Amino acid sequence: MVEIPSSEIHFQTSRGGGPGGQNVNKVETKVTALWDFRGSRILNDAQKAILAGKLANRINALGQLYVQSQETRSQETNRTRAVALLNKLASQALTIAPRRRKTRVPKREKEKRLAAKRLRSEKKESRRRIADA
Repeated sequence: MVEIPSSEIHFQTSRGGGPGGQNVNKVETKVTALWDFRGSRILNDAQKAILAGKLANRINALGQLYVQSQETRSQETNRTRAVALLNKLASQALTIAPRRRKTRVPKREKEKRLAAKRLRSEKKESRRRIADA
């Protein structure tokens, strides 16, 4: 799991939507967390390339990875959620999926499937013979 140092994350706040009444119009509760992962000390070059490829749709023009949170009315809670989401995204992107092992369908299963097909075919064939008579 990747734990991004708080010193590398920059925050921007803005007025968010959603419930809150007058609070929505006055208080900047929406939080955007920005992380310049290319300049990060915790990642090597290969990891930076992986992040750039897998999370390309979440990278802005300045090359910063960004996430937004505006679920709650509290700026601090949204800030915590944004950091957690940033850590989660980075961890998922850097996790290497295990290679798929090829498997064969057992002979018995093939035979069972073909037998079932034969039964269905015979059932329909018998219906056809009744209809023709």
